[in-house]
Amino acid sequence: MKSLIFALCAVFASVGLNAQTSTTWQPSPGHTQIPIWPGATPDPQPVKGPEGMETDPKFLVAGKPVVGVTNVTRPTMTVYSPTGKNTGAAVVVFPGGGYQILAIDLEGSEVCDWLTTKGVTCVLLKYRVTNVGPYPKSGPYPESPMALEDAQRTLGLVRLHAAEWHIDPHKIGVLGFSAGGHLVAAMSTHYEKRLYPPVDDADKESCRPDFAVGVYPGHLSLTVAEWDAREGTKKFVLPASAHHPGADKQLELNPDLHVTSQTPPTFLVQAQDDHVDSVYFPIAYYLALIKAGVPTEMHMYAQGGHAFGLRRTKLPITEWPDLVERWLRTIGMVSE
Repeated sequence: MKSLIFALCAVFASVGLNAQTSTTWQPSPGHTQIPIWPGATPDPQPVKGPEGMETDPKFLVAGKPVVGVTNVTRPTMTVYSPTGKNTGAAVVVFPGGGYQILAIDLEGSEVCDWLTTKGVTCVLLKYRVTNVGPYPKSGPYPESPMALEDAQRTLGLVRLHAAEWHIDPHKIGVLGFSAGGHLVAAMSTHYEKRLYPPVDDADKESCRPDFAVGVYPGHLSLTVAEWDAREGTKKFVLPASAHHPGADKQLELNPDLHVTSQTPPTFLVQAQDDHVDSVYFPIAYYLALIKAGVPTEMHMYAQGGHAFGLRRTKLPITEWPDLVERWLRTIGMVSE
């Protein structure tokens, strides 16, 4: 089960001392990281050292290495404006990495490069990850709320600055990979109340996404929630009602995700041969969404593995961004 949890973190951990660590990540020229908290961050967790970057030449996706950001304690957002026509839509992007590291290019900046060419504002969230010990201390919930707090705060900030950034405040969605895909589901079901004391006017804005995209998402089934509960340092206890006798735990939803009819329209992408985040995770979430009457679209592919991002390959799954573009038009987030 452990291999089903840590997503890209498992890949980076496997390279061990072969990984190279350098200075902190910076966005491409013309873009600036904006701190999302004006003062101290809520619910801080210990880290091994200063923020840094890791790459390994042996781990390649579509022939290119992946940059991972570690020990993030000061979360930031980077706003990428559309390069042509502005549709008014915006997407907050959550990179994956098992809540212990962030695949900042493969599942972050490269996503923004795609979205901005389609007239969509992209907001890349560098949320807090710690990589201390064998268990992810920045998630999932309720073990530690840090990443979800950062995501809630960012959605509020985007809505507060919507006019300034030429964004329609009713067309703000979220997109995430692996652990970031779990964060997408968490944001879609934990938006009615902030997990932290209000800071300013941004926290008066709604943090409910208007739409959600999860790509090989993790932590979504009851089976993995039970594993998280066993591994968590605080040993949070699953409610007795979490499991229905005779039901398949792999197809039951993580009880921390409370899907309702108000959960935003959702798009899911998964490869059947993904051996990091099980195919059952998005299926469990999909079934819960359908049961609640939430407009949902799921695309399942035979091949693709894990952590493919947007990088082009010969596999059919590589076309998933085209399907997302079409879906955004069908739900009225972008025009034809």
